[in-house]
Amino acid sequence: MSHTALAIAPALERIAVTPSGTIPTDAQCRMWWDKYAMFDHIKLHSQKVADVATALALLATARNRAGTNATAFVQSVRAAGLLHDLGKTYSIQHGGNHSQLGAAWVMELTGNPALAQGVIHHVHWPGELDPNIFFLPLAIIYADKRVMHDRLVDLDERFADLYARYGHTERSRDLIAVSHAQGKELERILSTFLGENLHAYFTDSWRLVRRA
Repeated sequence: MSHTALAIAPALERIAVTPSGTIPTDAQCRMWWDKYAMFDHIKLHSQKVADVATALALLATARNRAGTNATAFVQSVRAAGLLHDLGKTYSIQHGGNHSQLGAAWVMELTGNPALAQGVIHHVHWPGELDPNIFFLPLAIIYADKRVMHDRLVDLDERFADLYARYGHTERSRDLIAVSHAQGKELERILSTFLGENLHAYFTDSWRLVRRA
C-alpha cells in the first residue's frame, strides 16, 4: 500500500457534510452506539468490521479507484462499518430486522443514503456485484463476512459458525448457503478490483498485511 493511502488515516476524525448528508466521525458513531445501547460484544464486532472495510477503502485509494475525495470516501466506508449493526441490540431484545432498523436510524441521524444503503444491505446484496458503482455496501458485506465476533477469519470458518448458530431449518440453511456463495464471489471480484488476493490478507492497524 502506498504512503499516500496511509496518510489519509489521521484525517479520518474530521466530520464532513456532503450534498448527500453527513459523514460522521468515529467518535460520533460511538456516541450513537451508546445512544442505542449497543451491547459491548457488538461494539467489538463493529469496530473490527470497520477496520477491515477501512483497509479495503485505503487499498482502493492506493489503486486510484476512489474518485477525487479520498478522505470522504474512506470515512464513508469506515462509518458504514461502525454503524452496520446499530439496530442489532434492539432486534435481539425486541425482534425485527436489524438491517432495516439500523438503516432507518442511520438515515435519520446522517441524512446520508450511501451509509444507510451500506447498513440495510450488509447481510446480502440484491443487485450486481460491481465495486465500480457499489463499493461501499460491497465492502461492508465482505468485511462483515470476514469477522466472526471480533476475530478475523476466512469465509469458510465464518459461515461454518453461521450454519451452527442459525441453520436450524432448511430455509435458514438455504439462505446461509446463498450468502456464502455470494461472499465467495464477492471476494473474487474485490480481489480483482483491488489487485490483491483478499483471501490471503488480514487487517492490522489500518494496513493490509500478508498472512505468513
